[in-house]
Amino acid sequence: MKILLSVLLFSFLTSGCTKHENMPLNTDTSITQPITGGSTFSYLALGDSYTIGEAVKQAESFPYQLQSQLKDKNIRVANPKIIAVTGWTTDELQAGIKKENLSGTYDFVTLLIGVNNQYRGYPLSTYRKEFAELLQKAIAFAGGDVRKVFVISIPDWGATPFGKNSGRDTQVIAAEIDSFNAANQEITAAAGVNYTNITPASRNAATDAALVAGDGLHPSGKMYGQWADALLTKVAAVLK
Repeated sequence: MKILLSVLLFSFLTSGCTKHENMPLNTDTSITQPITGGSTFSYLALGDSYTIGEAVKQAESFPYQLQSQLKDKNIRVANPKIIAVTGWTTDELQAGIKKENLSGTYDFVTLLIGVNNQYRGYPLSTYRKEFAELLQKAIAFAGGDVRKVFVISIPDWGATPFGKNSGRDTQVIAAEIDSFNAANQEITAAAGVNYTNITPASRNAATDAALVAGDGLHPSGKMYGQWADALLTKVAAVLK
């Protein structure tokens, strides 16, 4: 039974690696053009399965929870424009952004990418280069205003039930995730962009099953809520 569960969960992580060309580039099509300024703010979310909210309801994903929390502060934000697919690496996110052919700017942008680079064993040097390029794209989408870009660290998937049953050393996973995060944090700081480190809290999934979605791999709505909490004050300060 344990072997069967591991095989099924493996398919969740890698589905985007093999089938991403058949998946939609964003989970919300209600916004065809950015809405900048005025009484409604626009939000662009760039990433992978963690931005989509794989295995949870859309409303439980961190972009939508952040939108809801901002609304509670009387800050109206349109439904997030999401460019993300489960399994995407940095180069695939670059290709996805290019395919979307976005025009205009957004009132704020979030960027969370890199877990699949680590999972597939891609070189850290490649990640550094492509993450830096993606960060510059995010800044451009924010109208060149670095205050309106928010980078989120990569969570540690090794702390999940899938990670424990994957046959891979969870300490090695953790060390590699830390290396990727050290790189993206350094690049983010050099660009003057805000950085939110959710990785230590993501490791609480090792002892709190409520932080993991039903697939045993991705974050639950509860964990995504923690990410939204961590972003809320920072984003609200910029929009106000």
